[in-house]
Amino acid sequence: MSKSVWPFFKRRASMAFSSVRKSTGLFIADMLSAVLALVFAFVLRYGVDTVALRPDLVRTLSIAGPQYIAVCAVVFPLSGLYSRNWRYGSISDLTTILRAVAVTTVILVCVLFFATRLQDIPRSAILVDSLLLAAFLLASRLSFRFDELRQWKRAFTSTGGIVGKRVPTLLIGARDAADLYLRALSRDKNCPHAPVGCLDIDSAHKGMMLRGVPILGSLEDFHTVVQDLKRAGEFPRHVVFTEAPSAFGEELSERLLKEAEAMGITVSRLSHMTELRNAKRENRYELRSIELTDLLERPQASLDHDAIVRLIQGRRVLVTGAGGSIGSELTLQIAACEPSELILIENCEYNLYAIDMELAERFPSVPRFAHMCNVRRAKRVDDIFDAHQPELVFHAAALKHVPMVELNPCEGVLTNVIGTMNVANAAKRTGALAMVQVSTDKVVNPTNVMGATKRLAELYCQAQDIRGFEKHNGPRFMTVRFGNVLGSSGSLVPLFKKQLAKGGPLTVTDVEMTRFFMTIREAVQLTLQASSYGLEGEIGQGEIFVLDMGEPIKIIEIARRMITLAGLTPDVDIAIKVIGLRPGEKLFEELFDLAEQRVASPVPGVLGAVPSALPLALLEDNFARLQLYSELGEEATVLKIVCDLLPGYQRRPSAAAQPASSIAVDGVQVDPASGRSPGTQGFVPSIPH
Repeated sequence: MSKSVWPFFKRRASMAFSSVRKSTGLFIADMLSAVLALVFAFVLRYGVDTVALRPDLVRTLSIAGPQYIAVCAVVFPLSGLYSRNWRYGSISDLTTILRAVAVTTVILVCVLFFATRLQDIPRSAILVDSLLLAAFLLASRLSFRFDELRQWKRAFTSTGGIVGKRVPTLLIGARDAADLYLRALSRDKNCPHAPVGCLDIDSAHKGMMLRGVPILGSLEDFHTVVQDLKRAGEFPRHVVFTEAPSAFGEELSERLLKEAEAMGITVSRLSHMTELRNAKRENRYELRSIELTDLLERPQASLDHDAIVRLIQGRRVLVTGAGGSIGSELTLQIAACEPSELILIENCEYNLYAIDMELAERFPSVPRFAHMCNVRRAKRVDDIFDAHQPELVFHAAALKHVPMVELNPCEGVLTNVIGTMNVANAAKRTGALAMVQVSTDKVVNPTNVMGATKRLAELYCQAQDIRGFEKHNGPRFMTVRFGNVLGSSGSLVPLFKKQLAKGGPLTVTDVEMTRFFMTIREAVQLTLQASSYGLEGEIGQGEIFVLDMGEPIKIIEIARRMITLAGLTPDVDIAIKVIGLRPGEKLFEELFDLAEQRVASPVPGVLGAVPSALPLALLEDNFARLQLYSELGEEATVLKIVCDLLPGYQRRPSAAAQPASSIAVDGVQVDPASGRSPGTQGFVPSIPH
């Protein structure tokens, strides 16, 4: 044995035999098992009377027995039989036992061959001995698992039945997560929950048991099952989703939640094992309230992760608005794909600092450059592009809050229109492979300045994409359009949570208002996938990638749902107040314009739209005018140019309608002829992206 191998072997042997001291009782039981297995093997081969009456067999056993024990005493520790916590053993650990028995048998045969030439030792006895030894070793280790059953039984009897003083709980789901949860409950002596039954996705396993808990039916049987349990004195006061509600179907989960609410049953869900909520209580699964994102999260569209990695890996990637809600998620997912360089552009100092610190913590090996920059400043944008020569550009910087942009139309034009033009021009001039414009469903039949400005940004990128396709020398300009994202800054859910914390009321603009919703994570994943397919497969020239967001949801239903999930009753504990439409808001949003041609998209979870294109020269001329009048603060002129470019744009008048002889812009009288207001309008700072 070489000098390099010996220290390793010595260290492993030392660890193996030291583990025996921690499992002395199990080691002694294994040695006794070895003796019994050998004796029983001879008895089964010859019979009890024969073994007792034949001195040669007794002599053989007296010789083979000590040798067998000596071999087992060495092989068992080295095989790792005592370096495991067998209370948590699994089927895979059976191979450890079988390997130990096999090695022991082979060594024993070799030892006996040299000692006795295997005289008076039948070959069948050796085989039977191996089988018996494996069975004995397995039985001793299964006793650790039976200890769990005894603990469960003690909990059962000490609390006066399965429920006792604990909370009767009905589990939704009877798969792996439910099995792990029930196993964790059996080890937690202080667990307040007592499972009284499970409901599975379907009725295929109805009548079967899951760790002693009956599977009572499917989700469709919820009402019937609860009534049956109530008659049996085990009315469930708690319902626990063992998986995300979306895994059971959005419609079924929604109906179950409403029925549970009507019966006064609390609803929770298990946290995922990867959520480190309470490291000290490792045997317990944490229960948490169902978040709105759990309910709205539709089944994930199939993702081609390899295509996304091919798009990003080894390339210089620039993200504008990198500290915003969409931009920060884009930045993190891009960093996970190992770009050669990550360039961040952000106008808000704190947002830039926050995302830069998070990248330093989570992806320290990714080279990154953080630039404070307002995309309105073409010279600053050009300098950054010249310094880094990005190959991929993701443009997420925008003013996105409808009421704020409506009150500050010139600011919206400068950021959403001129800013997009500056980034697109810089990407084209420096030879980027592609630019991806993040858009919104508010561009469809826009009634507000935000939607109209983002529509113009779409048209500019579309025109650049068509120009590059015609000349075969330009970068790809792709636009991805989607609706509201949950959890973004200034979005619905954070507002409702804040209002709930204050005791209400929750404010809803209209009882009929609906919106499309998607989680930030899913929106960004599909954006990256659409971009990878568009660039790699050269698809979608002049098209808009529209993310499939399912069916729109009523805002008032979301308000009621959030109140219910907080354990309160809508319109009783927390009021819902209808405040009317704000400036520029629509009752419903759309993903496609009537004038757009829908096309099939090869990208999973993504649809295609082909809007009527405008000539690039026309857009450039009008964008120059928009920039000039926006910087001068000529709101009426700016809005007129926007309306000329977008004939379908119908800006809604404010609540205080003005006489027909004048135009109401942001609640201020404007002379149509001059485009100037009678007085000086105060400047209202816009919210940074």
